[in-house]
Amino acid sequence: MAKKDYFNRDLSWLSFNERVLQEAEDKSNTLNERLNFLAIFSSNLDEFYRVRVSKLREFRKLQKDSSIRFKEKPKKIIKLIQAKVDKLQERFGHIYRNKLLKELNEEGVSLIEAVDYNTDEKEYSKNIFLSEIRPYVKIYDLAKETNFDFIKDKSLYFFVNTVDKALLIYIPTDSCNRFVEFPKQAKRQHITFLDEIIRDNIGYLLPGYNGKDLYSIKITRDGELYYEEEDGELINLIKKSLKDRDLGIPTRILYDSKMPKKFIKRLRELLNLKKTDLMPGARYHNFSDFFQFPNIQQRIGGNTNEDQIPHHVLHNVDSVIDSIVEEDHLLSLPYQKYDPVIRLIEEASQRTDVHSVFITLYRVSKTSLVAHNLLKCLANNKKVTVFIEAKARFDEENNIDWGEKLQQMGAKVLYSMPDLKVHSKILLIKTTSKDVAYIGTGNFNEKSAKIYSDFALLTTDQNITKDLDEVFKFLLDTTYKPLPKTIWMSPFSTRNELYQRIDNEIQITEKGGNGFLFFKMNSLEDKGIIDKLYEASKAGVKVQLLVRGICCLKPGVEGLSENIKVISIVGKYLEHARVYVFGNNGTNDMFIGSADCMERNLERRVEVLVPIKAHKLKKIIDTCINLQWYDNTKARIIDENQSNEYQKDGKSRINSQLDFKEYLGELQLIKKEPLNLS
Repeated sequence: MAKKDYFNRDLSWLSFNERVLQEAEDKSNTLNERLNFLAIFSSNLDEFYRVRVSKLREFRKLQKDSSIRFKEKPKKIIKLIQAKVDKLQERFGHIYRNKLLKELNEEGVSLIEAVDYNTDEKEYSKNIFLSEIRPYVKIYDLAKETNFDFIKDKSLYFFVNTVDKALLIYIPTDSCNRFVEFPKQAKRQHITFLDEIIRDNIGYLLPGYNGKDLYSIKITRDGELYYEEEDGELINLIKKSLKDRDLGIPTRILYDSKMPKKFIKRLRELLNLKKTDLMPGARYHNFSDFFQFPNIQQRIGGNTNEDQIPHHVLHNVDSVIDSIVEEDHLLSLPYQKYDPVIRLIEEASQRTDVHSVFITLYRVSKTSLVAHNLLKCLANNKKVTVFIEAKARFDEENNIDWGEKLQQMGAKVLYSMPDLKVHSKILLIKTTSKDVAYIGTGNFNEKSAKIYSDFALLTTDQNITKDLDEVFKFLLDTTYKPLPKTIWMSPFSTRNELYQRIDNEIQITEKGGNGFLFFKMNSLEDKGIIDKLYEASKAGVKVQLLVRGICCLKPGVEGLSENIKVISIVGKYLEHARVYVFGNNGTNDMFIGSADCMERNLERRVEVLVPIKAHKLKKIIDTCINLQWYDNTKARIIDENQSNEYQKDGKSRINSQLDFKEYLGELQLIKKEPLNLS
């Protein structure tokens, strides 16, 4: 019997980011979309270094304490990470230089450097530099600086090394567009980097300097917030620590690989850096700025924000609430419009039979219509209780701002609790008759609802509304012991429910039946769940897993997981829904919610998962996961080596995201090979 084995979490995440990079290579995507995937890859990697690598470096320090033991040595993992990242960065550069730039050029779009400017472009460069850019450029003399707090997280600089000076020149991407479009020529569009405009006009900043030895650098700092929760009121501690985030310790310093060794040495000495802090990169950093690449759709095509489909029932009803009272509804985002959620809360603000609104907010957009409609509820004398998760990484400040606005208008605002994050996506509207519940897999955020693939249940089922009442009682008083009967709630019942239902499929198989499990999630990291799935596989249960990102389970290992198949879909939309299906002798019990199979989601977060009971709603979700399982366009097979080979089975071409959108548009079942749920 094979020994239990797991794939390293961080290396598995890098494998996911490799799938993002594959999308930048995929010619079935438009050039605009492929540039966007380069931006996503870069943004993902920045966050990875700000969060995960910074933690590993902290663990490496702790390892010096002989009383602390790690199953995997942090130093070894960091080396493996660096080796993988080096390969990915090399591939990234190849895709950018040898594929996308060439294909852009073939379409009449050229991304040019300063040395390529013609006479007219040099004049345009000078004028725009002097009028729009120069006021924001800052120069720092490193030899004279004693405090390097001015070097902000993810900001770009040129390093200049002269005989008597070592300077950093700030590239003001926060005040100026990263890309500059030159006036159009007859058949071509020339675009350049802000960096190149500064290079071209360096003489205005440093008279007499030829500008040949300008090398770009970028520092990624630790993005964690550090505070002791027991030392004071949590929200104030978070606010205070936010001010220090941009000054976290460096976790990665990118520099132009063409920088001479003597310059690198001097940079290290001036900034008091270690060799391991520096990483070679390309001429340009912050490729996440390609999210702002000029709109040149007319030349290279492909609109990444296609029109969303109105919900087949809710788009033309007079009352969203009355329609939910009549029957349950399912929202399928981002294919369908988010309007019903906005209308639901706005309607709650106007109806006389609504007296209270309860909601959890994890990531809210800055211009949130959800929050604005909560303000309308308050203006119309509804009682509003809002749980704001102030520990939602990189959204802390925005969430707190909205919490303060709602509180000022009279809402009862609850903030983060020690040791727990509230990650559930739930809404409860209380009326004088039937209460209305919303349980989703994605955040109350109308912007991410255009790009994140999620499900949401709208219901007045009293078993569910009573259970949500239990959840909110706990959020209001953490000494309260919630007793939900229909929904699952982390950290109280989700793990046990998963264990029991997996055990049930094992028992069904051992009695000669066909045990079956289908899980769709963002990440599979929890070793307890993985061990249960290994146990199910060894018992003969058929296990199908759709995992977008981290997957620490090794499928297809003889004697351990040969009955487990894992695929991952990375496509136009970010797969974000969590769906759990249990065969249960043909009843195909189905749950959706906010929890992944990660230890944090099961033990250290408040999560909610809800059963889908209505046959026609189950059919919609079943159609989606059916298409995804047989996707042979965007699905990758996750094997024990995480090689990211595309799934190519099937005679007909299936792109699950496009095909599911078509299905929702027609609202009829697509006749594909049915998913084996028996």
